[in-house]
Amino acid sequence: MLQDKIQQYTEEIERFAPQSADELEAFRLKFMVAKGLVRELFEEFKTVSADQKRILGKKLNDFKQAVEQTYKSYQEQFASGAKSSKGEIEDLTLPGVGISIGSRHPLSLVRKEIVEIFKKLGFTVAEGPEIEDDWHNFTALNFPPEHPARDMQDTFFIKKDAHNDIALRTHTSSVQVRMMENGTPPFRAIMPGRVYRNEAISARAHCFFHQVEGLYVDEGVSFADLKQTLYHFVQELFGEDTRVRFRPSYFPFTEPSAEMDISCTICKGEGCNLCKYTGWVEILGCGMVDPNVLANCGIDPTKYSGFAFGMGIERITNLKYEIRDLRLFSENDVRFLSQFETELI
Repeated sequence: MLQDKIQQYTEEIERFAPQSADELEAFRLKFMVAKGLVRELFEEFKTVSADQKRILGKKLNDFKQAVEQTYKSYQEQFASGAKSSKGEIEDLTLPGVGISIGSRHPLSLVRKEIVEIFKKLGFTVAEGPEIEDDWHNFTALNFPPEHPARDMQDTFFIKKDAHNDIALRTHTSSVQVRMMENGTPPFRAIMPGRVYRNEAISARAHCFFHQVEGLYVDEGVSFADLKQTLYHFVQELFGEDTRVRFRPSYFPFTEPSAEMDISCTICKGEGCNLCKYTGWVEILGCGMVDPNVLANCGIDPTKYSGFAFGMGIERITNLKYEIRDLRLFSENDVRFLSQFETELI
């Protein structure tokens, strides 16, 4: 009868005392596998009369739990015994496993270095919101509505209507506008931060990246001041033997405008894939602040002048560490990030 079998097997597992993992495995194969005794008893249980099922059902469930508990207890016993035999926890006075020290992200390292250089020149650090309105991101900076220049910085709009566009900022120039609106010259500050543009992600471009922009507004500021400031910055960051050149360019918020190149840090100006065999690499845009921008921010352009510049931190980091794929900065690949563990500062 089923009741007798349950009693017999219960007594058997109560006497069970394995001496090795092999004996425990034999126990598992006998009772717990798909064709084991536990399953066999449950199949037999289906054939008993209805009045017996209430009594035998509880006994059968108790038997199953006893089998599982017996196996689990001896399994833990043999597992701990194996560890002891290997000496893994034999000496509890030994020091524990060390915790590996992380490192700063390469973009954070370069941003910190850039900030420190400009701080020595008297620049403060200013920050602003990453979600901006149309005025601060475009219109105040000489990007009139529907002007073709807006195509240069296509972004992600959160809310768009005829009077109040809300978007992810395309540059940290919006921080410059807020600073000039809420203060009185002179201004001398840099604006590091994350910006967003609607671009296809590739090894050379991303839909978000990091910038450092700078602004200096005072009486009598000239293009010569801009050039000397940037000369000093480049030589501090890349070395005194780095050559610099300025090329005329166009930006809506500066006039005159220029793009600044440095001699390639990889080939030292000889020509390579990175610099497209020209010997020069563009690192930033700059220029004198357009009088319209000063007027838009409530500053008298007949009294004050200023210069502004902006650079992508990813571009500078590429040159400094010879990194050729922008996507590495945001993929969180520990194999890549661990290369900078010696740069923990």
